[in-house]
Amino acid sequence: MGTHLPASAAPAQLPPRKPMASVRRVSLFEREIRVGLSSAAIEILFDLASVLSEGAREADGYFGSTMITIELARAAALVSDSCDASTVHRLAELVATDPRVRDRARALAAAEADRLAGQPLRRAQFDLHVRESGRHLHIDVELEARWAAAGSCSDVAGTAGGEGA
Repeated sequence: MGTHLPASAAPAQLPPRKPMASVRRVSLFEREIRVGLSSAAIEILFDLASVLSEGAREADGYFGSTMITIELARAAALVSDSCDASTVHRLAELVATDPRVRDRARALAAAEADRLAGQPLRRAQFDLHVRESGRHLHIDVELEARWAAAGSCSDVAGTAGGEGA
Protein backbone atom coordinates (compact mmCIF):
# COMPACT_ATOMS: atom_id res chain seq x y z
CA MET A 1 0.00 0.00 0.00
CA GLY A 2 1.78 3.07 -1.14
CA THR A 3 0.94 6.68 -1.54
CA HIS A 4 2.26 8.80 -4.31
CA LEU A 5 3.67 12.14 -3.12
CA PRO A 6 5.66 14.58 -5.25
CA ALA A 7 9.34 14.60 -4.44
CA SER A 8 9.39 18.30 -3.60
CA ALA A 9 6.78 21.02 -3.92
CA ALA A 10 8.01 24.24 -5.49
CA PRO A 11 7.31 27.33 -3.35
CA ALA A 12 4.66 29.65 -4.78
CA GLN A 13 6.14 32.70 -6.44
CA LEU A 14 4.71 36.09 -5.49
CA PRO A 15 4.39 38.77 -8.17
CA PRO A 16 6.96 41.55 -8.00
CA ARG A 17 5.97 44.47 -5.74
CA LYS A 18 5.13 47.80 -7.24
CA PRO A 19 6.80 50.87 -5.79
CA MET A 20 4.68 53.12 -3.56
CA ALA A 21 3.00 56.02 -5.30
CA SER A 22 4.48 59.38 -4.51
CA VAL A 23 2.22 62.18 -3.34
CA ARG A 24 2.57 65.35 -5.30
CA ARG A 25 -0.54 67.20 -4.11
CA VAL A 26 -2.60 67.12 -0.94
CA SER A 27 -6.18 68.14 -0.29
CA LEU A 28 -6.99 71.29 1.61
CA PHE A 29 -9.92 69.52 3.26
CA GLU A 30 -10.07 66.76 5.80
CA ARG A 31 -13.02 64.46 5.34
CA GLU A 32 -14.78 62.35 7.92
CA ILE A 33 -17.82 60.13 8.05
CA ARG A 34 -20.26 60.84 10.87
CA VAL A 35 -22.79 58.30 11.99
CA GLY A 36 -25.93 59.33 13.83
CA LEU A 37 -29.51 58.25 14.35
CA SER A 38 -31.97 59.09 11.63
CA SER A 39 -35.31 60.65 12.55
CA ALA A 40 -37.01 57.56 11.13
CA ALA A 41 -34.89 55.35 13.41
CA ILE A 42 -36.01 57.27 16.49
CA GLU A 43 -39.66 56.89 15.46
CA ILE A 44 -39.22 53.16 14.85
CA LEU A 45 -37.43 52.60 18.16
CA PHE A 46 -40.06 54.40 20.22
CA ASP A 47 -42.94 52.81 18.28
CA LEU A 48 -41.57 49.35 19.13
CA ALA A 49 -40.71 50.18 22.75
CA SER A 50 -42.19 48.49 25.77
CA VAL A 51 -42.71 50.89 28.66
CA LEU A 52 -42.72 49.99 32.33
CA SER A 53 -43.24 52.73 34.91
CA GLU A 54 -43.47 52.79 38.67
CA GLY A 55 -43.55 55.56 41.18
CA ALA A 56 -44.83 56.82 44.49
CA ARG A 57 -46.56 59.98 45.64
CA GLU A 58 -44.81 61.76 48.45
CA ALA A 59 -46.09 64.68 50.54
CA ASP A 60 -44.32 67.25 48.39
CA GLY A 61 -44.16 65.45 45.05
CA TYR A 62 -43.59 62.30 43.09
CA PHE A 63 -40.62 59.97 42.68
CA GLY A 64 -40.58 57.35 39.95
CA SER A 65 -38.85 55.63 37.12
CA THR A 66 -39.70 54.59 33.60
CA MET A 67 -37.87 51.82 31.76
CA ILE A 68 -38.12 51.95 27.99
CA THR A 69 -37.08 48.62 26.47
CA ILE A 70 -36.55 48.11 22.76
CA GLU A 71 -36.14 44.59 21.41
CA LEU A 72 -34.26 45.30 18.20
CA ALA A 73 -35.28 42.00 16.57
CA ARG A 74 -38.81 43.44 16.31
CA ALA A 75 -37.44 46.07 13.88
CA ALA A 76 -35.92 43.54 11.47
CA ALA A 77 -38.66 43.96 8.85
CA LEU A 78 -38.39 47.77 9.02
CA VAL A 79 -34.64 48.40 8.84
CA SER A 80 -31.83 47.40 6.49
CA ASP A 81 -29.26 46.97 9.28
CA SER A 82 -28.74 43.64 10.98
CA CYS A 83 -30.59 43.50 14.29
CA ASP A 84 -27.85 41.80 16.29
CA ALA A 85 -26.01 42.56 19.52
CA SER A 86 -23.32 44.62 17.77
CA THR A 87 -26.00 46.88 16.29
CA VAL A 88 -27.59 47.27 19.73
CA HIS A 89 -24.16 48.23 21.11
CA ARG A 90 -23.73 50.89 18.43
CA LEU A 91 -27.30 52.12 19.00
CA ALA A 92 -26.67 52.43 22.74
CA GLU A 93 -23.68 54.69 22.10
CA LEU A 94 -25.69 56.91 19.73
CA VAL A 95 -28.88 56.97 21.81
CA ALA A 96 -26.97 58.05 24.92
CA THR A 97 -25.80 61.26 23.24
CA ASP A 98 -28.75 62.12 21.00
CA PRO A 99 -30.77 65.07 22.39
CA ARG A 100 -33.86 64.03 20.39
CA VAL A 101 -33.91 60.66 22.14
CA ARG A 102 -33.37 62.27 25.57
CA ASP A 103 -36.26 64.70 24.93
CA ARG A 104 -38.54 61.91 23.72
CA ALA A 105 -37.67 59.67 26.69
CA ARG A 106 -38.22 62.54 29.14
CA ALA A 107 -41.59 63.38 27.61
CA LEU A 108 -42.65 59.74 27.82
CA ALA A 109 -41.50 59.49 31.46
CA ALA A 110 -43.27 62.76 32.30
CA ALA A 111 -46.55 61.54 30.81
CA GLU A 112 -46.23 58.30 32.76
CA ALA A 113 -45.51 60.23 35.96
CA ASP A 114 -48.57 62.44 35.46
CA ARG A 115 -50.68 59.31 34.87
CA LEU A 116 -49.35 57.45 37.91
CA ALA A 117 -49.49 60.48 40.21
CA GLY A 118 -53.06 61.18 39.18
CA GLN A 119 -52.41 64.88 38.71
CA PRO A 120 -50.09 67.22 36.80
CA LEU A 121 -46.52 67.56 38.03
CA ARG A 122 -43.98 70.38 37.59
CA ARG A 123 -40.34 71.20 38.20
CA ALA A 124 -39.17 67.72 37.31
CA GLN A 125 -35.60 66.56 37.41
CA PHE A 126 -34.55 63.67 35.22
CA ASP A 127 -31.70 61.20 35.33
CA LEU A 128 -31.37 59.20 32.12
CA HIS A 129 -29.24 56.07 31.61
CA VAL A 130 -28.83 53.93 28.50
CA ARG A 131 -27.70 50.33 28.65
CA GLU A 132 -27.76 47.26 26.47
CA SER A 133 -28.47 43.62 27.09
CA GLY A 134 -27.91 41.33 24.12
CA ARG A 135 -30.42 42.38 21.49
CA HIS A 136 -32.28 44.72 23.87
CA LEU A 137 -31.73 48.43 24.37
CA HIS A 138 -32.83 49.94 27.69
CA ILE A 139 -33.41 53.61 28.39
CA ASP A 140 -34.01 54.19 32.10
CA VAL A 141 -35.43 57.52 33.21
CA GLU A 142 -35.53 58.42 36.91
CA LEU A 143 -37.87 61.32 37.67
CA GLU A 144 -38.46 63.52 40.69
CA ALA A 145 -41.16 66.18 40.49
CA ARG A 146 -43.26 68.53 42.59
CA TRP A 147 -47.00 69.05 42.46
CA ALA A 148 -48.28 71.63 39.99
CA ALA A 149 -50.16 74.60 41.41
CA ALA A 150 -53.95 74.35 41.15
CA GLY A 151 -55.19 75.40 37.72
CA SER A 152 -51.72 75.33 36.11
CA CYS A 153 -50.54 73.10 33.33
CA SER A 154 -47.93 70.43 33.85
CA ASP A 155 -44.43 71.58 32.96
CA VAL A 156 -42.72 68.26 33.68
CA ALA A 157 -41.78 67.50 30.08
CA GLY A 158 -40.25 70.93 29.48
CA THR A 159 -37.99 71.11 32.54
CA ALA A 160 -34.38 70.10 31.88
CA GLY A 161 -33.30 69.01 35.35
CA GLY A 162 -30.29 66.81 35.91
CA GLU A 163 -29.28 64.19 33.43
CA GLY A 164 -26.84 61.37 33.16
CA ALA A 165 -26.29 59.99 29.71
